[in-house]
Amino acid sequence: MFELKNKEGSSYHFTLKAKNGQVILSSEVYNSKAAAVNGIASVQKNASEDGRYERKTAKDGKFFFNLKATNGQVIGSSQMYSSESGMENGINSVKENAPGAETKEA
Repeated sequence: MFELKNKEGSSYHFTLKAKNGQVILSSEVYNSKAAAVNGIASVQKNASEDGRYERKTAKDGKFFFNLKATNGQVIGSSQMYSSESGMENGINSVKENAPGAETKEA
C-alpha cells in the first residue's frame, strides 16, 4: 500500500508499505499532490525492473537502495539494512508490493 501524506500544507510525500505494515520505500518531498501521485505511478512502473535499483553502502557499513526512474532520478529510497541480504529482501518486497498497490491518504 502506498501511503500519501500531506506535510505542512503544500508538501507531499509517500511511503510504500509491505503487507505487514513495514515501510519499504520512502519518496522525496513533492510540492504538489499531483506530483506525488505521479511519483507513485513511476514507482509502480519501474519497480519490476532490477536495473532501476541502485544498491549502496553507507559510511557506517549499512546497506540501502534507491529506485530510479528511466531518467535516472531517484523516486524512492529504502531504510537502512544491517546486511546485504536484508537489502535484497527489501528490493524483492518493493518488486512484489509496488505494481498493484493501492494508494491511501494519511
